[in-house]
Amino acid sequence: MDVSAAEHAVTSRHLRRVWALPGTVLGRSRWPAAVDQRLHWHWNYWWQAHLLDTLVDAQLRAPSASRLALIRSFVRSVRLRNFGRWTNDYYDDIAWLGLALQRVSALGIEVGPALAAIDAQLLSGWTAAAGGGIRWRRGDDFKNAPANGPAAIFHARSGNLSRARETTSWLTSTLVDPVSGLVWDGIRADTGELVKHIYTYCQGVYLGACLELSLVDEAARTVRAVAEHLAPGGVIRGQGGGDGGLFAAILARYLALAARSLPDPEASVARSLVLTSAEACWSGAAEGPLFSAYWDRPAPWPLPEDAPERDMSVQVGGWMLLEAAATL
Repeated sequence: MDVSAAEHAVTSRHLRRVWALPGTVLGRSRWPAAVDQRLHWHWNYWWQAHLLDTLVDAQLRAPSASRLALIRSFVRSVRLRNFGRWTNDYYDDIAWLGLALQRVSALGIEVGPALAAIDAQLLSGWTAAAGGGIRWRRGDDFKNAPANGPAAIFHARSGNLSRARETTSWLTSTLVDPVSGLVWDGIRADTGELVKHIYTYCQGVYLGACLELSLVDEAARTVRAVAEHLAPGGVIRGQGGGDGGLFAAILARYLALAARSLPDPEASVARSLVLTSAEACWSGAAEGPLFSAYWDRPAPWPLPEDAPERDMSVQVGGWMLLEAAATL
C-alpha cells in the first residue's frame, strides 16, 4: 500500500480552483468533471469536509509546508463557496466540517470564528422532542445518528462534555439496537417512528463519540457488532457511490482510533478490520490508483460512464481508509 500515491491520485484528479480565482481550491465532485462540477456548482459541502479531514491526516503523517498552505487555502475556499458563511441548514454537514476544522486548528491555522459559528448552530439544533438530540436539518423532525454522532464528538473535543454526554446517551437509549448492538439511522420526532436502516458511518460516529467519553463497554460492543454484521470476510461493506462512497471510510477512521485506545480483544478486532479493508482496497484499485466503491471487489476498468468510482466521495474514502491504516 502506498498512501502517498493515494493522496496524489485524489488531489491531482479532483482539486481545482474555485471560479478560477487564485489562491482557492476545492474538490470537484466527479472525474472527469462536467461543466457544473468544474464551476463547483454542485460542490457537496460535506464531502469537502472529509476531503479536508483527510488532508489533515496526510499532514500529520508527513508534514509539509506546501500541504499546510493548501489546507489554509482550502479552508478559505469553503467559506467563499458557501457565500461568506461557515454553516448551512444541515446539522450533520456542519458537524463534519466542525470536526475537520478542529483538527485544522491543531495545525496552527486560525479558524476560531468558524468553530464558534458551528458550535452555536449545533447547540441550537437540540430539542426535547423524541427525548433529545439534534435534528438532521433546520425545520425537520428527523433526528439521526449522522448528525448527533459527529456533534457529540465535536462537543467532547471542544470541552462541552455535558452536551457530549447528553447526545451520546440519547444515541444509546434511542438508536442502538439492543439485540445486534448496531446503530439505527434515526427517529422521526413527530411520530416516534424508528428508521432502522443500517449504515456503516452511523456505527463509526457512535463509536467515535463513545471513545471521546471513555465509554469502553459501549465502544467495544460497537466494534463487535461491526465485525459480526458489517464486514464479511473482514472487509468493511461498501455502500456505493454518492454520499455512500464515504460511509465505510468514516467507520474505518473511528475503528483506527478504537484500535489505539480500547483494550483487547476489541482493539485487535478493530485493527484487523482496518488493515484487512485497506489491503483489499489497495489490491482492488485500478491503475492510478483509482479505488473501487466496494473494497471487496476490483474497480472496473475502463470506467463505465455511470460508475460510482467517478465520484470524489469514493476516491476520498479509499484514501481516508489508507490514512487510517497508516496510523496502525
